[in-house]
Amino acid sequence: MEIQLSAELTQLIPDFKLGIIEYRNITVGDSPQMLKGRLQLFQESIYFELEDKSVTEIPGIREWRTILKKTGKDPNRYRHSAEALYRRVQKQNYLTSVQSATDLNNFFSLQYQVPMGIYDSNLIEGPVDIRIGGEHEEYIGLNGRSNTLHRLIISSDQKGPFGSPFVDSERTSVTYNTNNALQLIYLRPSTNYEDAKKLTESLMNMFTQISGGEANCKILGCR
Repeated sequence: MEIQLSAELTQLIPDFKLGIIEYRNITVGDSPQMLKGRLQLFQESIYFELEDKSVTEIPGIREWRTILKKTGKDPNRYRHSAEALYRRVQKQNYLTSVQSATDLNNFFSLQYQVPMGIYDSNLIEGPVDIRIGGEHEEYIGLNGRSNTLHRLIISSDQKGPFGSPFVDSERTSVTYNTNNALQLIYLRPSTNYEDAKKLTESLMNMFTQISGGEANCKILGCR
């Protein structure tokens, strides 16, 4: 799949990096007990860590708040998805199991402290642009609401925007029927290329261990 970063985005954030994983012939199902258990235990450890710490002190959360400011959004009003997950955990509103693809996405988002999205590739049309959202762009998100995308980083295909580090759209959401998927990891710009590659490969390998299929990955952005 052809994926490119817009010139406007790379000018605003010169060291922007995106982990890209393409999965083929996967099986999305109920998560194995191992994954459910790890997700629960990890959330409990985060909760205790946050008893004497603010969510905004966490390095990955803080760095992505800075990125939102650079694109022109108030991070207190538009919290990126990783921060939203951490704030849920802080309130002991723990994430429950959805299905294997979503659970893995949430687990690694918490572990790496960065937003990430996973999309049904069969529902994406044409090349994908990673760019800044326009003034009148919006979509119905996984939160069930219409979400304004102006000045947010978005993923867009020939039909328009379908994802962002804020909230993803319903249009390309992964379900039990998904057999091909695209996963985007909004890496911390401060992460060096080799570490970004190792992180992305680690996620890819665990995903295929659970969901089967084949996969390939790459890092988009300057080294």
